[in-house]
Amino acid sequence: MTDDVLVKKEGAVGVLSLNRPKAIHALNLDMVHAMVAAMQAWQADPAVQAVVIDHSEGRGFCAGGDIAFLRNSALNDGGVSGRKFFHDEYQLNHLIQSYGKPVVTFMDGITMGGGVGISGPASHRVATEATRLAMPETGIGLFPDVGGGWFLSRLKGRLGQYLALTGARLDGAECVWAGLATHYLPAENVAEAKARIAADPAAIPAILRELSAVPPAAKIAAHADAIERLFASDRYEDILAALKADGSDFAQETLKTLATKSPQTCKVALRQLADSLKCADFAANMVMEYRIASRVLTLPDFAEGVRAVIVDKDNAPQWNPATPEGVTDDLIANIFAPLPAGEEWQPLA
Repeated sequence: MTDDVLVKKEGAVGVLSLNRPKAIHALNLDMVHAMVAAMQAWQADPAVQAVVIDHSEGRGFCAGGDIAFLRNSALNDGGVSGRKFFHDEYQLNHLIQSYGKPVVTFMDGITMGGGVGISGPASHRVATEATRLAMPETGIGLFPDVGGGWFLSRLKGRLGQYLALTGARLDGAECVWAGLATHYLPAENVAEAKARIAADPAAIPAILRELSAVPPAAKIAAHADAIERLFASDRYEDILAALKADGSDFAQETLKTLATKSPQTCKVALRQLADSLKCADFAANMVMEYRIASRVLTLPDFAEGVRAVIVDKDNAPQWNPATPEGVTDDLIANIFAPLPAGEEWQPLA
């Protein structure tokens, strides 16, 4: 077990509190394993009727995965330890999604990448006025994994494609409007919600409904029609052309944002979301995402993207390939190809 996750029981509820405040509770492998072990034990415990996932002190729920660890793996062990992290993290995502008891996540504050991976699959997803949710992976040469293909592809219009490519942040009200959160609670009501859920987990829907507030208008809604029109294609070059041809400030700002992203992983994300709609279930989606992660981890853009954004902070990544046109169909096909026998992702037994 690890101090990076506080595992406890409160009343009839199992509670997992992420506890790496200096890293905004970013997930490492020990945290993943501790959460899986606790949830598996509670699954078989009739005294535990629900699970709550939240965070201890700090300004965010979960800023993502351990990016520095993954980059070190890409550079120094050929991606072996990084693939292990992805494999086991995806098992946690699937465990939450398929759990036989209610799982309530409190997305109070920053919720990005791996944080979306442990909130998105939950049965109850609580946003507050402090929530800032994003899948910003294309900016570091990754893709919106941890089940992102499943959730984003199923949002209204083409919102998922817009979020996947741009990494745009949604506030709590926008998360509810989009369907990425089920409830909007004022932050001041969160402690009461947790206490009442611990006392009466059978009443979770009623408790969250009673403590919810009407969210403010979702700002992103004003752009929904433009997003659906401009991001209509699954071909990245078509989206860029549509944005260039559109004279609106929104289209031009979006174009500037996309110019900072990895062309390779933007193309990966578009195919990922398209293919996810053909997946029979969440597990099949995770098989696909693990194939992608296994390849993208050791391609040049990931190490370079993390260098530019997180290590050197010069925000000047040298993408390879440098242009969308340079990202060939063969490269994308190889990223999505099945893994060798015995290396495919498997859900927990």
